[in-house]
Amino acid sequence: MASDPGNPECKSTIRLLYLLCSIDISCQFMQFAVTPYLARDLGLDTVGFGYLQTCFGILQLVGGPVFGRFSDQNGGRAALTLSFLSASVFYLILFFTTNIPLLFLSRLPSAFMHGLPGAQMIITDLTVESKRADALGKLGLCFGLGIITGSSLGGYLASKYGLYTPTCISLVASIICCLIVMVYIPVQTKIKQHVSTSDKSSKKSSGVFNFSELVRLMTFPDVMAIFTIKVLSGFPIGIFMIMFSVISAHFFGLDAASSGYLMSYFGIIQLVVQGVFVGKLSSLYAENTLLLLSMVVSAVVGLGMMLMTNVFHFCVIAFPMVFALCVSGIITDSILTKAVPASDTGAMLGICASIQPLTRTIGPTIGGYLYKHYGVSSFGILNITVNLILLVYFFKRQNRQTEKIK
Repeated sequence: MASDPGNPECKSTIRLLYLLCSIDISCQFMQFAVTPYLARDLGLDTVGFGYLQTCFGILQLVGGPVFGRFSDQNGGRAALTLSFLSASVFYLILFFTTNIPLLFLSRLPSAFMHGLPGAQMIITDLTVESKRADALGKLGLCFGLGIITGSSLGGYLASKYGLYTPTCISLVASIICCLIVMVYIPVQTKIKQHVSTSDKSSKKSSGVFNFSELVRLMTFPDVMAIFTIKVLSGFPIGIFMIMFSVISAHFFGLDAASSGYLMSYFGIIQLVVQGVFVGKLSSLYAENTLLLLSMVVSAVVGLGMMLMTNVFHFCVIAFPMVFALCVSGIITDSILTKAVPASDTGAMLGICASIQPLTRTIGPTIGGYLYKHYGVSSFGILNITVNLILLVYFFKRQNRQTEKIK
């Protein structure tokens, strides 16, 4: 099926992946909505909750590349099955959590909870390069739906039927998704390639925990440059969003309900941008052009963040902010998967999946320091500075490539 991405079976598989991804994200955000209240009821203070979030981020950071290697060696179906099995164990432990140690223990399976990257890996296998950015962009539609559905449903179910109800529903949904993956997703989605006996034995001997293989991917042409742009371009906005709940309460003066509505607004914008704009733009313009555009827009957003004084200003800059984040994230994913062999796209996407957990791990410390000492405008200054540096780096890279061609 991978050799003919346009056939109906392939398209139905991709549509099924979109559905599975929407359910997975919804389940996760149901937990995000109720976990702070569960932690409070168990006696975990704010500092302890911060440790819990850091633990989650570190596990996902380490697990992402390993998950990607597992996908390359065992197939996308096996990887997605592992993700949903891990999620099921996560929700099962959480359902029986009655003390703080169990709450921390429930985070261990999250190392392999990578439903979105798992779907990205299979879609990368099933799409031709010219259609890849559009297909990956539509996964953002699923992410936006998951944010809106999971956040609102989790809060409603918890208040109506108890804190453990969203966990129970997430557990059942994850088990059902796992069964669907095992029945309907093809065993192997990568294009079959001729591999020599020595290459086969080499790949087999280098297990999923062989991080030297991940370092090897960075040596391919353009990979390190694009990966650097990917990491740095989204970092300033990333730490701003990590601090968003604090900013909403203290800077905008919003209550919990209004802050939730604002996040839903953010999710709706993401639905529009990733579901509509990215696909259309990727069919009209070259990927390097769109990457350049995302950095320029992000720098302008930084200026808006510097001048922002109320929630209305944030609503105005939210659209270009989401646009810059989404375009940069999707286009860099697409470029990076094209820059490495088809047999290593899973590992590459696994490395990319570790960027967000890295931001969640170190972001609160940096974001808290900036907000406390320099205010909200510091996030805008950081965003402008980083993107201007990246623009200079991007143009120098383009000039070097032009000179090589000459």
